[in-house]
Amino acid sequence: MKCTEAGIFLQKNILSRTDSTCNLFIKMHISARYISYKAARNWYANLKLVKPTPQDPPFKHVVQIGDPTLRQVAVKLYEDEIGTPEIQFLIKRLKYVFKKYNCVGLSAPQIGASFQILLAEFNHDHLKIYSKKEIESKEITLQPETVIINPVMKVLDYNKVIFSESCESVKGFYADVPRYRKIELKGLTEEGKPISLIAQGWWARILQHEIDHLNGKLYTDIMEPKTLTCSCWNIVNERGGRVQIPFGHQ
Repeated sequence: MKCTEAGIFLQKNILSRTDSTCNLFIKMHISARYISYKAARNWYANLKLVKPTPQDPPFKHVVQIGDPTLRQVAVKLYEDEIGTPEIQFLIKRLKYVFKKYNCVGLSAPQIGASFQILLAEFNHDHLKIYSKKEIESKEITLQPETVIINPVMKVLDYNKVIFSESCESVKGFYADVPRYRKIELKGLTEEGKPISLIAQGWWARILQHEIDHLNGKLYTDIMEPKTLTCSCWNIVNERGGRVQIPFGHQ
């Protein structure tokens, strides 16, 4: 529908109504002969009369806590499935969202696809926000982009280390979470080849976090409950509660 057609439609079908909602609409637009289609659509959307077109997974956004997919044990892939167009598209989409959100770790269930695929990386940009003291205490090291399919974890050091953790699927919060200090991970690459690696410190934490996602778990399941914190609580107070947390990439 063109703008002019939208204006005529609204005049004939909406401005003739006398209910309170339309009276408000008339007051808002009494001086305008026509309104744009975009303005009309936005107005309707606010009234929930026009619903956004549903998207199908894998999504271009990260799903949030409460989404049933995050509580499912992800499906393992057969080796001959890894090279299929569908799975390769899923991995491509996972990488897209990973970069868009500047993640250090992301799993397929977090974009609505319940398959045993995780992606992790720790690069120079990620490193910039940490002090030298933090880098040493958390054993932070640079790590390349790594895709692991059907990961199997073996604990190499049962001592647990506690540090704050956040998650793109629990937007706006963080908490202290205990994790094993050192693990071994085996699985398959995105080409279907065997992969084995040993991770320690922060890298081990990132991988354990993503493996939890593949098993239908979130860090909130194992966190120290009293440490759960809203990441912007002070800003909420400063601005009298007028704070919005975006759930998509801005």
